[in-house]
Amino acid sequence: MEIIIGNKSALEYWRVHRSEKIDLSKRKRYKNIPVRNPKISDIQEVLPSELSSPINLLVADPKGRRKSRSIHPHVFKAPIPDWSTIEIEKGVSISSPPFCFFQMANYVHIVKLIELGMEFCGYYCLPVTTGESSPTTRNDNIPISAGDNLSTIDTGDNLSTIDIGRKAMDVGDNAKNNDEMLYDHPQLTNTKELKTFTSRMIGISGYKKVSRAMRYILDGSASPMETMLVMLLTLPYKLGGYGLPAPELNKRISAGTEIKKRWGKAFYVCDLFWQEVNLAVEYDSDLYHTGAKRIASDSKKRLDLAMLGIDVITVTSIQIRNNTSFNSIAKLIAKKLQKQLQYNDAQFIKAQRNLRDLLLNTEK
Repeated sequence: MEIIIGNKSALEYWRVHRSEKIDLSKRKRYKNIPVRNPKISDIQEVLPSELSSPINLLVADPKGRRKSRSIHPHVFKAPIPDWSTIEIEKGVSISSPPFCFFQMANYVHIVKLIELGMEFCGYYCLPVTTGESSPTTRNDNIPISAGDNLSTIDTGDNLSTIDIGRKAMDVGDNAKNNDEMLYDHPQLTNTKELKTFTSRMIGISGYKKVSRAMRYILDGSASPMETMLVMLLTLPYKLGGYGLPAPELNKRISAGTEIKKRWGKAFYVCDLFWQEVNLAVEYDSDLYHTGAKRIASDSKKRLDLAMLGIDVITVTSIQIRNNTSFNSIAKLIAKKLQKQLQYNDAQFIKAQRNLRDLLLNTEK
C-alpha cells in the first residue's frame, strides 16, 4: 500500500537529510493522495527509522484515518501536482520540499512560514529538536483536521515542534557543535520553484498564506541570523519589520584588478547587498568573527570594499537582539537607501514586539 509522509515529519526528514542531494529521478507522478493510511503493523518496517513518532501521513478521506501513537494521519483532499512527492522506499514517498512548505502554512504563523522558506531556499539547516515529536508531548484527544479550514486545523501538535529548532540551537552562535552543523548545505528548493508550485495550488487551503509569504522570501541566506536580520529589516510594518527594500543575499563582488593583483583576492561576498546604492550589511558572528586574525581580515575586507565604493555596515548578534540598538542600525540603513521610516505608531510597536518574540524568542 502506498503511503505519503507529510507535514512536520517531512520537514524533519529534509532537515535530517539536508546534506544529501535530492534524487529527482525518484519523483512520483501522484494525482491523488491515498484514501486511507494503513495500520502501523503493516508499515512499521518501511517507515524511516530516523523520524520521530508519531509520523505524519497524508490521507484523502477523513474516514480513512487510522490514528495511533505511531501514526498521525492528516487529511489532504485536493489532487496534487505531478512530482510533488519523492519515493524513498518502495511504497513510501515523502512530500517534496515545495509541497512540505505548502503544507506547513496551515500550522505556523506567517512569520515562521517566511523564516522556513528562507531556510529551504538558503544554504543552512536548522537542527531537529531532541524529542520534539515525542508522543508524550502530544494531545491525542484533539481531532485531526481535514486541512480545508484554518479554524479546524489540527492543533494537537505542540507548536514548539515547528519552532525552527530554537530549543536545540543558540541563535547567538555560542553553541559551537550545533553551529558547525548548520552551514554549507545545498538548497532544498528556491523561490522560483516555490512560486511555480504555489501557482498550481490555487484554491487549496494554505494558498493565500503561502502566496503572501512568498513576497518576502529570498534566495541565498547562509545562516539563521542572516535570515533574522533581513526579515527584521524588510518585512512590512504590519508584520513588525521596517519595510526596507529587499537586498541580494551573499552577493559576490569582484575585487577588481588592483586588489586582486595586490592580495590575490578575486571577489568578496557580502551578506546583504543593495546594489543601487552600493551598500553592504555584514553580520558579525560571535563565534567565527573573534580573534586578532579574523578581526584583521574583516577590517581588510571593509577597506577593500570601501576602495570599490561600497559602504559597509556591520551588525552583531547583540545589536540584533537589542531593540534600541537595532532601531539605530535600521535608521542608518534607511538613510543610506534614502528611505523614510515610520515606526512610532503604536500598532507598529506592538507588531515589532511580536516579530522579535517570534524570531528571537525574547521575553515579552
